[in-house]
Formats: sequence, C-alpha cells, structure tokens
Amino acid sequence: MYCSNCGRKLNENDQFCGHCGEKVMQSGQICPNCGAFVEYPNQICSHCGYQLPINIKKPIIQKSRMIAGILGIFLGGLGVHNFYLGYSSKGFIQVCLFLGGFLTFGLTSLVASLWGFVEGILLLSGTIYRDGDDQLLK
Repeated sequence: MYCSNCGRKLNENDQFCGHCGEKVMQSGQICPNCGAFVEYPNQICSHCGYQLPINIKKPIIQKSRMIAGILGIFLGGLGVHNFYLGYSSKGFIQVCLFLGGFLTFGLTSLVASLWGFVEGILLLSGTIYRDGDDQLLK
C-alpha cells in the first residue's frame, strides 16, 4: 500500500503517512447516497443507513454472430436470437407479436417473423455487432 499524496510505501496498519502526514484511506467505497466513506466489508452506510449495492461481476460469455444470425432467420418470429444475445425485452415483444397472430389472423406473426428475418440478415452481415451486454460478437 502506498500513500496517495506522496507515493511512499506504507505499512498495512498505518493510519497516517509517516512522511507527509496524509490520512490513509482504508479499503472500502463511497456511499452514493451521502458521500461518506464506508469501510470494507460493511454494506450499510453508518452515516445515512443506505444499503450499498453489492458488485457482482457477471462472467463474460462471448456470443457468436453466426449462431445469432441463423436463429434470427429460422426462429426470428419467436425472438430466440434476441434472447440468445441478451435482449430479453425485445425477445419478449417478438414472442407476444408472434402469439398475437392467433387474434389478428397471422398479421402480427408475419410482422414478427419479418422482423426476426431482417435482424438475422443484419447479424450475418455484421451490421449488428454487439450483444445485450455491449460485448463484441465473435
């Protein structure tokens, strides 16, 4: 651990830098509600009582543009390609449109299928190149 002011090496239990007198910041995070420093491992701000968000890192799984494109062409009306890419809201809308074809004599099913087909072509051509987590498609 090093001093943030002068850069000198500090001992693990130092509260102040022995060279410049700067207060050593302990490991923790700043409360987004009031701006107070919350030491690790506390998850509740002692100043305002705010429950700090837990930072959970999702594993990065790179999706295939080819698979997404083929899913879009053949199962695009059901929004399978959007679920695969992480666009679950868009996929849900496509499923609802597709199933709404029972009430509209197939009109919304046709719209959802065309939408999926076009997105499949765009995926294969490289026009759509990011997934729902803003990761590049391989």
